[in-house]
Amino acid sequence: MAPVHDEGADESAAYDGDRIDEHSSPTVVVGLLCDPGLPSDIVRTFIDDLEADLSAQVTDEVGWDVRMRTEPLRIDAENQVPLVNLSRLVRPKYRWDLLVCVTDLPRQLGTNPVVADISVDSGAALASLPALGAWRLRKRLRDTVLYLIGELGKSRILERPAGRERREVGGKLRPVRWVDHPDAEIEVSLALVGWRGRLRLLAGMIRDNKPWRLVPELSTALAAGSAAAAFGIFYGSIWALADALSPLRQMFISLLAMGSMVVWLILYNRLWERRSASKEKTILYNASTVASLLCGVAAAYLVLFAVSFVGAFTVIEPDYLGQSLGHPAGIVEYLKLAWLSSSLGTFAGALGSSLESEDAVYRAAYSRRERQRRQHARQRREQEEREHHEE
Repeated sequence: MAPVHDEGADESAAYDGDRIDEHSSPTVVVGLLCDPGLPSDIVRTFIDDLEADLSAQVTDEVGWDVRMRTEPLRIDAENQVPLVNLSRLVRPKYRWDLLVCVTDLPRQLGTNPVVADISVDSGAALASLPALGAWRLRKRLRDTVLYLIGELGKSRILERPAGRERREVGGKLRPVRWVDHPDAEIEVSLALVGWRGRLRLLAGMIRDNKPWRLVPELSTALAAGSAAAAFGIFYGSIWALADALSPLRQMFISLLAMGSMVVWLILYNRLWERRSASKEKTILYNASTVASLLCGVAAAYLVLFAVSFVGAFTVIEPDYLGQSLGHPAGIVEYLKLAWLSSSLGTFAGALGSSLESEDAVYRAAYSRRERQRRQHARQRREQEEREHHEE
């Protein structure tokens, strides 16, 4: 049975809102509701094989019909995805028996990152992509989705008790543990415990921010940095200074230069989160913003370093450089000169640099994306209220 994808899917399968009729040919319709962007992109890479995987790993007593839709998941006034209410609206609308949502919003219970929430009574589960980390996302998300569908299917469709044993879900970096959820309608959450789990969540948030895409947005800073780096290439005093500096001091200067640009970008674009729903979330969002920008600035620094090295090697003759330094010049001297020139260029580029599009700002900060999502949710509610009054 070939899976049906996305908004054009045929939604004519029988649906009774509760469970499959055991006297008919049983087919379980599973809906995957995914946030746009990375969640949808990854799910599309394995959805074609998902039905066969469910038959092999969960049960072949029923047929599996997996369907996918891409749309932003709604959030409530507390900035949470209302899983139970969403299930009550979505499952009857699309005639799905089970619902699994995949979001790029980070979720926490206290300080513990949440991989997934499960509501067996509602036939729904929610997977949070950032908690799966930054590597092997396809396998981890696939394993997590299979696991969630299996738990829902055992309890709701097959009427068997779901397992509550401690298992590794979504990869072996850190075991996932069952944690009681404060919401009575959500039976349990799968949470990462310990500092390694929090680091994995942070790495996942940085990965979802795609910091390498910030490099084109720093074109103004790169232009100013290239001009300043050229100054270092053409002036002999910079050559002597680069030759005299130790690698440790060069490293300190480069980190100071990149840190200065990160601080300026945060202040200029107002990316620092001062208040949030909780202290833990504020710390998490600010840490992901700083780390994402630092990765982006480091990538831009490497570009500037490569340009400086090529420029120095092209313009300056080795014999002339050696004569100025008082000793033979080789590849090491060119690398040291490019290193210092790149740091000076980064200092110059930091002043007045900015992210040149609003999209880049939203990509750099989860807090901004969440505020944008809240704004869209509020506009959607207001539009629905207006339509209701007009009727």
